[in-house]
Amino acid sequence: MPSFYGYPDEREGPLTSHNPKRGDNPVLRGLPLAIAGFLAANISLIPSFLWSNAGFGNLRKIKDLQNYEPRYDPTVVPLKGEQDRGFGIKDVTDVIVSSKRQGITGNSRVTAGDFHAAFTAGEVTPSEVTETLLQLISTDQEHAKAFLDINRPVILAAAEESDRRYKAGRSLGILDGVPVGVKDEVDLEGHQRSLGTSKRKACPEGGTSWCVKKLEEAGAIVIGKLNVGLFRRFPSLLASMNMVPNVKAASYGEQMHELGLDTTNNNGPTGRTPLNPHNPHYYTGGSSGGSAYTVSAGFLPITLGADGGGSIRIPSSFCGIYGLKPSHGRISASPTQRLAKSNGVFGPMASSMSDLEIGYRYMAIPDPNNSDSSSFAPPRPNVLDSKRPKAIGIYKPWFEQADPPVLSACHAALSHYESAGYTVVDITIPYLIEGQLAHAVTILSEMSSGDHQLGHLAPANKILLSLGKQTPAVDFLMAQKMRSLLMEHLAFLFRKHPGLLIVTPTTPNAGWHISGGAADLRYGISDANSSLRSMEYVWLANFTGCPALTIPVGMAEPKNGRGKIPIGLMAMAEWGAEEELLHWGRAGEQWSLENEKHRIDKPGNWINLLTLANKAG
Repeated sequence: MPSFYGYPDEREGPLTSHNPKRGDNPVLRGLPLAIAGFLAANISLIPSFLWSNAGFGNLRKIKDLQNYEPRYDPTVVPLKGEQDRGFGIKDVTDVIVSSKRQGITGNSRVTAGDFHAAFTAGEVTPSEVTETLLQLISTDQEHAKAFLDINRPVILAAAEESDRRYKAGRSLGILDGVPVGVKDEVDLEGHQRSLGTSKRKACPEGGTSWCVKKLEEAGAIVIGKLNVGLFRRFPSLLASMNMVPNVKAASYGEQMHELGLDTTNNNGPTGRTPLNPHNPHYYTGGSSGGSAYTVSAGFLPITLGADGGGSIRIPSSFCGIYGLKPSHGRISASPTQRLAKSNGVFGPMASSMSDLEIGYRYMAIPDPNNSDSSSFAPPRPNVLDSKRPKAIGIYKPWFEQADPPVLSACHAALSHYESAGYTVVDITIPYLIEGQLAHAVTILSEMSSGDHQLGHLAPANKILLSLGKQTPAVDFLMAQKMRSLLMEHLAFLFRKHPGLLIVTPTTPNAGWHISGGAADLRYGISDANSSLRSMEYVWLANFTGCPALTIPVGMAEPKNGRGKIPIGLMAMAEWGAEEELLHWGRAGEQWSLENEKHRIDKPGNWINLLTLANKAG
């Protein structure tokens, strides 16, 4: 059993029941939403009332919290061994090539390995692929909505460098020349960073985020920034009153939900909300919706997302791809500052487990200048001990909160895992409802402490950040005591059941239907009940720092429109146990591909970039 730095005390938490009461918050749209946002940002009594009405002050009523000290940082680090020293990017390339797994059949999506093989064989060049991709983005308005900021000269120059390496037989490895994208929450030299707001900031020279730099050093062609969200097109009167931001149209790049503060990726009045590739009557999920869209639609095999409350895993689930939220602190984005340091992480999203693993191993190379990242061992694959138990923990009252189609697909996947040697054990987790509240208190407080001018934000985010500014110190401290309680209980479970993976649906619902139609896409929406429900399972990994992985396990019938909606299953592992998650994910991928009922269909707008580039060339 590995040794750790920062491992919580192993203490079983109190026994509590799980009987969630669904909220009855009003859904705000259009003009009422704009007015509510304006009032919340300008009249302090309103956010104060909303803060109390949300129940944020109820944490101080929990007597059990008096038995715990507050924990402000969930970073837990497995200590390094001698074999981990000196491990670098060349070693990652060697590991990926030597550990290439055979036998995964049926995945007709184009992988990084497919690109690399085509480049090596001279069938197509990185420049031809890049030109084809940029042409598609510039001519197809629906696809273009996934992008924010693209610097064509920089991108094409990188592709030409890759051409020369392949021609000279000096490829950098499996990612050389492969197009990837990054969420507009990291810095990328030559591009602007907006966080989906109307404010843009150029990346300083040498300011590219570490995890992005590792992709570039591997030869990957970073195709700009992915969707987050901006706001325009409201009546000029409202903009002049500072009720909504008055911004210009966005340029291309990879979009995210504004500040990552919701799970739809609705970018409202910009008209740049990417719709779910499987069904345009559904959202992609957020806030890494642009990252999920581009992978699901076939544009990119790997993207980088960010996750403070499910923002990698929710859109991955909604779009039918794979998404990894790593252990807290493992992946560095320095010198970029995180929006919510004690909850937010960066990680890979991909259309296959092999590409997810490739993205993870490059992004997770330790950053010597980051105190958290440098403490972790390099992402060297560990051969799992065949004698180590493989356990899946299910807290039934929590698990069963999901909708029937989701439960059906997830139970089928669990049956497969049992037949594959996993033992399913019943577990309990205390204070899940209150824990989600504590996570909300914490992340809103962290987000509202940033330099975000409310006048530049969408109405829904004006409300949320105004709420965050209302949190008294005592309530913030109670939230951190709840974090300590949950982490100590998880430590108890992980030591009681070695090899334990806590498994739930990724979201309790299959996708998020755009109930207001075109009007919601034009003016935005605030639906607190649906937002909280979509986060019902994902928040725990953020708040406690554990790694978590979502995989697609089936599809559900839509409420309307053509195209079934993907369903995700999620596993959360002990701190630092990404290898166990990858092993679990590969087993699930194999099962899904071999079972037609649980195979994820390619979206109707899916493209084969290699084929298109070949034809163009």
